[in-house]
Amino acid sequence: MIPRYSRAEMTDVWSSNSKFKIWLDIELYACEAMEKLGTVPKGTSKKIRSKAKINEKRIDQIEKKVKHDVIAFLTTISEYAGLPARFLHQGLTSSDILDTAFNVQLKQSSVIIEKELLNLLKSLKKIAIKHKNTPCIGRSHGIHAEPTTFGVKMASFYAEFRRNYKRFLKAIEEINVCAISGAVGNYANIDPRVEQYVAKKLGMKAETISTQIIPRDRHAVYFNTLAVIASSIERLATEIRHLQRTEVLEVEEFFSKGQKGSSAMPHKRNPVLTENLTGLARLIRGYTVPALENITLWHERDISHSSVERIMAPDANIIIDFALSRMNNVISNLVIYPKNMKTNLDRLKKLPMSEGLMLAMTQKGLSRENAYKIVQRNAMKVWKTNADFEIILNKDEELKNYLSKKEISKILDLKHAARRTDYIFKKVFK
Repeated sequence: MIPRYSRAEMTDVWSSNSKFKIWLDIELYACEAMEKLGTVPKGTSKKIRSKAKINEKRIDQIEKKVKHDVIAFLTTISEYAGLPARFLHQGLTSSDILDTAFNVQLKQSSVIIEKELLNLLKSLKKIAIKHKNTPCIGRSHGIHAEPTTFGVKMASFYAEFRRNYKRFLKAIEEINVCAISGAVGNYANIDPRVEQYVAKKLGMKAETISTQIIPRDRHAVYFNTLAVIASSIERLATEIRHLQRTEVLEVEEFFSKGQKGSSAMPHKRNPVLTENLTGLARLIRGYTVPALENITLWHERDISHSSVERIMAPDANIIIDFALSRMNNVISNLVIYPKNMKTNLDRLKKLPMSEGLMLAMTQKGLSRENAYKIVQRNAMKVWKTNADFEIILNKDEELKNYLSKKEISKILDLKHAARRTDYIFKKVFK
């Protein structure tokens, strides 16, 4: 991923140097296990570790000749460690190293992503509680629907990201496995206890059954979970973008001192951060199909998945890390305009509380169809004249047969629409 959308900690996880260090650890853990089993002389792993060096230039140089990255790596380690290095990779196959290291990198990435998810949850909860009783209009199809509160709106996003957090923890479990089972995964030339030892050292579980690779259905779950998180980021970003429109202006991205909105129009303050997040979400979702297609490989293995993962894994993890961090920054610094929310809420002169009127008349014996008709004909007058809905209702002779002025006033009061806010908050933040 380009530096513009990368953060150092996550980028480091996917660096070549980090990868080669993990490869060396796996090889040495396997060597340690074999020492304990008596198939490798004691002290071999310590001797290798004391002399081994990660020389990326030399690895690249050898790989250009041998056309195999793991062989190039092992050859380079042997050049530094000498004869003891002959005990590395005993009974292992390249996929044992590649797949186990891949999952270690995903685990390391998950620690960073989990932290950012928790940061965003904290920010969403804070803003939801602060604006628990800040009235605003709810919208369906982009049109004024019924009143709600900005706190309830933010609580819905909090609940969604809490679900994402739980999904992500399960996705981490899916990829928290290693495989040290040799060619075609049948342990023909390696003791299964080596795999158990390496898994324990890495804080992982041994794969239930590997072919020559760790099954890619596990990784499909992980990358699809990232896509769901990305879609939730986009939903929140889209909400902010809509609410920042000039004719709405209920919230606004923080506009820092010296920031410019347009090269041509000095007055502009654009929602560039949330627009950026919308685009990044598209990229992350784009990796779901290749992740799913990686599940199907020939027989015990082929490497059609390899080129995909070399691009997909670092990019998807780096992007989601950046996106979560940016979204948290947007929410933490969100500029909120309660007065504009109230102005927009009052734009249709109490019209959004129409459902309560219809239901109240059905309680008085009127059919739903006739109640709907009475309320709708009065509502249409508001659309045409912009007159106060309550005044129009009180002039309707047929409606007077079912609802008094006092009852109408009570139904049209904002308190009626927001009376279940405490109940919602108890469910979300229990």
